[in-house]
Amino acid sequence: MPRGYFITFEGLDGSGKTTQLRRLAAQLTASGQTVVTLRQPGSTALGDRLRAVLLDSRSESALGPISPLAEMALMFADRAQAIAEVIAPALDAGSIVLCDRFTDSSEAYQGAGRQLGSDRILAMHAAVCNNLQPDLTLLLLPPLEASLARARRRNHRTAQKDGADENRFERESSEFYARVHTAYRQIAAREPHRVVIVGDGVDDHSIDAIGQRIRTVVEERLAAR
Repeated sequence: MPRGYFITFEGLDGSGKTTQLRRLAAQLTASGQTVVTLRQPGSTALGDRLRAVLLDSRSESALGPISPLAEMALMFADRAQAIAEVIAPALDAGSIVLCDRFTDSSEAYQGAGRQLGSDRILAMHAAVCNNLQPDLTLLLLPPLEASLARARRRNHRTAQKDGADENRFERESSEFYARVHTAYRQIAAREPHRVVIVGDGVDDHSIDAIGQRIRTVVEERLAAR
């Protein structure tokens, strides 16, 4: 059976990547494709527990400060489990895998945001993830301030609705997020065939317009493989 196709969605929280992943999954499924979706951290029993530690802003009240290296290690523990339990089996079965965040997020957030450096992140990826690379990465990069404001509003609504609190990263400084934003652009420049920036430099940033751009890119890549 031919190997499946691995697509990741990247960007700051509030960039719209999760919405666009769900739209693409529905479109591909409607066209007859077998689609597997997941998010990182999360989507396995271990990953969901790690997500609660890594994203909940109350974690550090209960556990104490999480060091940048511990944070990186936990992110990769989640990723290794997701590869073994979800991603690799789905690709072996010929499915299209859509993943909300992958190692580019660690390079941007821990490598640049936490200032651990890209080399350490990429070495960790090679060691822990057997250097598994996405076939295509869709990078959503709306303006930094708008993206963060949207993420904080969303997380506030979620916390009020069901008590979930995933604001730990959103509490970081503007300087932290400026480093993350710059790192994403550097990754895209380094790997232009894999990473496609969606919505950057276009007039229409509506959900429908971005979704159509994503669909066009994906259809072209799937047809060419």
